[in-house]
Amino acid sequence: MNSTLQDRRSAREGTRPSPMPAPVARWPRASAATLGIPLAYLAVTAFGTWWIDIRPEALAAGFGDIARLLERMVPPTTGPLPDLLALALETLWIAIAGTGLATLASVFLAAAASRRYTGPRAIQWLARTIIIVTRAVPSLIFAILFVRIFGLGPLAGGLAIAFHSVGMIGKMMADVFEEQDPAPREAIAAVGASRTQNFVSTTLTRALPALASLVLYRLDINIRASAVLGLVGAGGIGVALQTAIGSLNYQRAAGIIAVIVAMLLVLELVSYLVQRAVAEHAGEHTQSQLFRAGRQPASPGWDRARITRTAGAVAAVALFLYSLGQLALNPARLGQAWDNALALLSGFVPPVFTADVALGIFESVIMALTATSFGVAAGLVIAVLSTGHLVRFEPLAVGLRGIVVVLRGIPDIIYALVFVAALGLGPFAGFLALSLSCTALASKFFTDSLQNVDPAPLRALEATGANRLQVFVSGVWPQFVPSFIGNSLFTSDLALRESAVLGIVGAGGIGFLLDESVATLHYQQTAGILIGLIVVVVALESVARWARRKVI
Repeated sequence: MNSTLQDRRSAREGTRPSPMPAPVARWPRASAATLGIPLAYLAVTAFGTWWIDIRPEALAAGFGDIARLLERMVPPTTGPLPDLLALALETLWIAIAGTGLATLASVFLAAAASRRYTGPRAIQWLARTIIIVTRAVPSLIFAILFVRIFGLGPLAGGLAIAFHSVGMIGKMMADVFEEQDPAPREAIAAVGASRTQNFVSTTLTRALPALASLVLYRLDINIRASAVLGLVGAGGIGVALQTAIGSLNYQRAAGIIAVIVAMLLVLELVSYLVQRAVAEHAGEHTQSQLFRAGRQPASPGWDRARITRTAGAVAAVALFLYSLGQLALNPARLGQAWDNALALLSGFVPPVFTADVALGIFESVIMALTATSFGVAAGLVIAVLSTGHLVRFEPLAVGLRGIVVVLRGIPDIIYALVFVAALGLGPFAGFLALSLSCTALASKFFTDSLQNVDPAPLRALEATGANRLQVFVSGVWPQFVPSFIGNSLFTSDLALRESAVLGIVGAGGIGFLLDESVATLHYQQTAGILIGLIVVVVALESVARWARRKVI
């Protein structure tokens, strides 16, 4: 009813017209999330600063201890170089074999977990559960369990990499399947093709370029992860590192760390070049096509790009099969592994969740979120200085990016080993290790986001005479906020997974209790820890997903 009719009715009835309700000022959803998420992190960080006892004098003393340890590491030595190179190659075989096994399993799991799946719902929920659980449990925890089942050696490491990788590859592959145009699939189904024929001929073939890029990206991550699996006896160069640190041979430990970093940097460069080569739009063609047209309509043609891709695929399969042969598959050990697995699984029931377990998981969460706040702050400074929006000094930008590449090349648990050796046991060492890792990761994400902001508003502000600071505040920052919050949440998600294993080397959190429960055959407590970790990781991941929907 409009206000004029309401006034006339009020006059006839002898009453005063009711006033229109006053508008209620409310924050938009995105604004509430934009403010609430940083405030929540600040609150947790303030508590974590007190819990971990982060004080300026403690930081100053800690840096002094670290400097003295670094002096003991100079000059680095490698010891017998052939033995070290053999362990480095074993690390590479573990990563390749684990990634290949995960890729094969993920194709089936992603097909079943996708919303496009039309089969039984029970299979779909089972596939989704496997993807969630394997993504929530870090590879080093899988390595601890598989060492107990299969014994020491690269087989446990390869399976640990495979199980954890299924979570990421399966999830992202399912997203690729869901984003495809359904028209080809519906057309093939209309002519009577089976579900398998339809999937292979339409869904899988169109997903191959994205799948290749995804697998290469995961291989890069797995090489970093496999470099430290030897710390728990799962093979690779981490075995030599654990031996060197355990015997206080810090010069050899420094040499081994240098070899790991060099290997990871070289492999990262190779991975980047290969990803560019297999990109969907790489080469002279600008449209997506699986094969070039041949002379006959029904026969695909061969060109240099197709020959290169085919040769690369054959080489990748051969490399995968060879890496499987390097995992020391022993039929006798496999037969014994079945009994070990049954004993482990039967010991999981009923799970035991004690106050110590809750405290360890709580400490891991506090370490991760506090380190994320410090790392995000430092990473933001590095990203701003590296992109030229405020400071345009190319040598500084190049130097900062080089530092970030080196920081990213060192796995978190190696940082934790160094800090524990310098500062002693406890969450302070874990916090410092995670802070360095979060700084490197966040600065990379933020730099990429700042470089991709729309330049049109920036040029418009510059045309009005705005200085660099005004352009950044008014033009760059509003565009950057959604990616800033989204990438910060992703950084904290990765930090939480890593914080769960740093306790294995004494850097606080639940890792020490988990390792101890497996070593003492207290599998009920192991089950309680795993369930607690999965619940926490999935809960925080759900919160992060909700926040991204509100902000981005």
